[in-house]
Amino acid sequence: MKFNIDLSNNAQELGQKSGDRAAEIIKKALAKNGQANIILATGTSQFETLQRLLTHNDIDWGKVVMFHLDEYIGLPITAPASFRKYLQERFIDQVPALKAYYLIDGEADPAQECARLGELIAAHPIDMAQVGIGENGHLAFNDPPADFYTEDAYIVVELDEACRRQQFNEGWFATMDDVPKQAISMSIPQILKSKSIVCSVPDERKAQAVKDCVELPISRDYPAGILRTHDDCILYLDENSASLLS
Repeated sequence: MKFNIDLSNNAQELGQKSGDRAAEIIKKALAKNGQANIILATGTSQFETLQRLLTHNDIDWGKVVMFHLDEYIGLPITAPASFRKYLQERFIDQVPALKAYYLIDGEADPAQECARLGELIAAHPIDMAQVGIGENGHLAFNDPPADFYTEDAYIVVELDEACRRQQFNEGWFATMDDVPKQAISMSIPQILKSKSIVCSVPDERKAQAVKDCVELPISRDYPAGILRTHDDCILYLDENSASLLS
């Protein structure tokens, strides 16, 4: 399977399809290897996908190892916008105990945290990565112009204005000034090492980014367009997010 696009009528249907696809990949990895290593995305665009994934009660979560994509630097886990908090409440606390999960500690020394996570993920080849696309076309927190060539699994990134405004507009922060300007992000080369990628992108506000990433030449200026080079990636869209595609 190469890069494919799956079109749904609405966000709920999109979440059902993408959540089922993620579950299918996890089950196959468990059957083949006795363990599944996964990456989960966060943000409002992933609500439906995660909820659907949680309905698959036949997954042996005790054999699943989870990583996640990004976290703000300096933001405590108690903050509403913390992605650690998001995953703890919306996933980790909702399933039986995982074999292991490795969350990005945004309050740790960034260089040491990138190195720690890099060693861990190198020992856990990823079977399934669940990702989204930002309004600026970012993949994880790799804002344009993104680094397509770093050899590091996790990197410190500067968040651009469009990325920070998206986080504010989604209601995660009280003011723009509250949105951190730096984060630790999984790198694009590391994401692309995943055997399968499930990319869930609902909502009309993502339509321009989807069009740029799907129809324009692959470029560091439209980072998520690099997904088109992957051997097993499905981009799940609804009518709104696909509305500008020609």
